[in-house]
Amino acid sequence: MGLYRFCLIGFWLGVSQIALAATPGAAEAPASLAVGTKIAPPFVIDRDGELSGIAIDLWREIARALDLDYGVQPTELETLLDQVETGTVAVAAGALSVTAEREHRIDFTHPFYSSGLAIAVPMQGSGNPWIATAKRFVSPGFFSVVLGLAALLFLVGGLVWYFEHRHNEEFEGATRAGLGAGFWWAAVTMTTVGYGDKSPRTLGGRLVALVWMFASIILISSFTAAIATSLTVTELEAEVTGPEDLAGARVATVSGSASEAYLRGQRAKPVAFTDLAQALTAVAEGRALAAVYDAPLLQYEINQGFSDTLRVLPGVFERQDYAFALPSGSALREPINRALLEVLADGRWEEIRYGYLGE
Repeated sequence: MGLYRFCLIGFWLGVSQIALAATPGAAEAPASLAVGTKIAPPFVIDRDGELSGIAIDLWREIARALDLDYGVQPTELETLLDQVETGTVAVAAGALSVTAEREHRIDFTHPFYSSGLAIAVPMQGSGNPWIATAKRFVSPGFFSVVLGLAALLFLVGGLVWYFEHRHNEEFEGATRAGLGAGFWWAAVTMTTVGYGDKSPRTLGGRLVALVWMFASIILISSFTAAIATSLTVTELEAEVTGPEDLAGARVATVSGSASEAYLRGQRAKPVAFTDLAQALTAVAEGRALAAVYDAPLLQYEINQGFSDTLRVLPGVFERQDYAFALPSGSALREPINRALLEVLADGRWEEIRYGYLGE
């Protein structure tokens, strides 16, 4: 009987070892969860390889509540979305806006932050005013006005020369010299200087002169007002003062972002950059009229390095909700949602947000 029991125990021990060895992962530690992110201060900040920020700190609280082992790898936005869609990463943590287009590709958790887009423009009165004035005098718009005026003077001078060159020695000579004399007469007449060295004597020439003198009063007033406006008014008012001014404007933003899609829908001319710092540099250097991006990211980046040259216009538009992204049908969605709501409901979330954004 003792021998029978000994054999039976040995048999069950052998079967247990075989079953344990056949169970996948039974003798291995659970695999680390792959988490992707995109550097976007203050939600994801990279300090010498150490990641922090609102989204990262919030994810750590969730992972701690769910007892998850994970590793975070930063990448570019489009690559990150592709990785989530294909399941290369299990979770994407960052300033990821929930959009209808992205929802077709991936799943999102409950939102943890709501804001909107904002506009950054050059600081009023920033930079050297003499340099700003000089730039306006060599701008394409100024040159186009000068060329248009020169063409008009040439046309009027040519008409006077046509009527006068056979009857008035002041406009005689070769065609080039006669047209030059007509151009000179038109210019001094327009500016009301009227040196008197040349004057039309024929009926046709005097009719042209009469019309030109009255037209010059309006023309010189308009030209003077345009120059004054170019030199003063634009110094006081920004060219972009709100979303309604974005249509047709050259606007900097981040490539692949929700703000780029918004700008294209508003018939603006978006200039997409790899990161927000490059976009703001383009505005500061005059290569773009404004920058459009998520309000908290825009304000944070300006505070870090552009506070002397750029400012954020008041107000936000085009609401943006940030959430964690997961592959479609992910089993992690419900557990993360529950843990997320618990963190948002207690004081931990307020501490995280206040630590990066203050009031």
